[in-house]
Amino acid sequence: MKIAVIGGGSTYTPELIDGVLSRHARLPISEIYLVDIDSARVEIIAAFAQRMIDARKAPIKILWGCDLRAGIKDATFVISQFRVGSQAARHRDELLGREFNLIGQETVGVGGFAKALRTIPVALNLAQLILEIAPQAILLNFTNPAGLITEALRRHAPALTTIGLCNVPWNLRTEVSHAMRAPLDSISLDYIGLNHLSWVRGIHIAGVDRTQESLTGFKNLVIKQGAQQDEPYWNEESLRILEAIPNYYLLYYYETQKWLQFQGKNPTRASEVMKIEAGLMEKFKDKALTEKPAELMLRGGAYYSDSAAELMADIHTDAGSVHIVNTQNNGAVPGMPDDVVMELPARITSQGAKAIKTSAMRSDVDALVRNVKDFELLTIDAAVTGNEDSALRALICNPLGPNISQANRVWKRLREENAGLIGAFNV
Repeated sequence: MKIAVIGGGSTYTPELIDGVLSRHARLPISEIYLVDIDSARVEIIAAFAQRMIDARKAPIKILWGCDLRAGIKDATFVISQFRVGSQAARHRDELLGREFNLIGQETVGVGGFAKALRTIPVALNLAQLILEIAPQAILLNFTNPAGLITEALRRHAPALTTIGLCNVPWNLRTEVSHAMRAPLDSISLDYIGLNHLSWVRGIHIAGVDRTQESLTGFKNLVIKQGAQQDEPYWNEESLRILEAIPNYYLLYYYETQKWLQFQGKNPTRASEVMKIEAGLMEKFKDKALTEKPAELMLRGGAYYSDSAAELMADIHTDAGSVHIVNTQNNGAVPGMPDDVVMELPARITSQGAKAIKTSAMRSDVDALVRNVKDFELLTIDAAVTGNEDSALRALICNPLGPNISQANRVWKRLREENAGLIGAFNV
């Protein structure tokens, strides 16, 4: 078995290697091919990955390079974790948001929009190449904005088996596990929404409904944690209104003004990540290092290794288990179109993911989900066709987007900052 990792020079990669090693009995991978456009960076990551493998005495070979075709050929799984324009583009997105007093975060608002425009054409080209030379492969998309990119892939490369993946659902289960002092594998979630726009409506532990108790435990935990940090956080009244465990990213929608104030007095997250990554890359060069360093948790994406590797293992073993992933609705959520991608519990088999039927969304949740889904569909149309009206309408449709009177100015500056990087608009 072979895994191809597109964006293999990412500092996330050692997390993935660790997850694969922990499950090698169920996921007997023999080769991992790291593909990246930065040959010097991926060479460092590959050497460290091989040391991790050798220290565990696992029969896995690491290959690396810039040749996409060589990486994909004969792959069982292709993992997408690339970033078009690197952290420098992310930094510009955040600054663009600040220029217009908008949220510039990399998956929501104007930042998520810009990143999607850069990423969709590259993701679709990747999908076509997989269909050409490794049509049996399953694509796991971790590339952000993960739900939106998965939506584009499902619509424009429908023959490819694609599953969108995010670490947030796994993190939420872990937080519930800690709050309730219950084993992780005993917890199942009534989870609904889109990527980075989701709610946990119910919690069962060992088959017993513990929703109210879990909500209380979660509330106490996050309020205590939030009081110790400078960022916006959930308070008791907001959690009472929601009557659910909210995805952390919902704070951008529910506490927009607090986030605007926060970003106005703090450095961009991209600038912080660049410093963290520089330190990590220096650590990865250390030939004595054979385990992922603790500093990797600062990078974000905690438990990516667990969510990605567990998903691959369960696909390989045709486990019939339940994972929360980004996949087509197909009637699972009443009232939502069958063909849209949502983040939902899904049954995992060797054929991929099938969303599990659930109840309709509460009206306030439904309204926000539909709004953001319409934004996603307009963004995909703009990225694929180069239709500027679709781009402008996507901007004003986004709940975190500009006023209509700002839209043209935001769009002009976005194009200037992304010259040569946004596919159909590269003119």
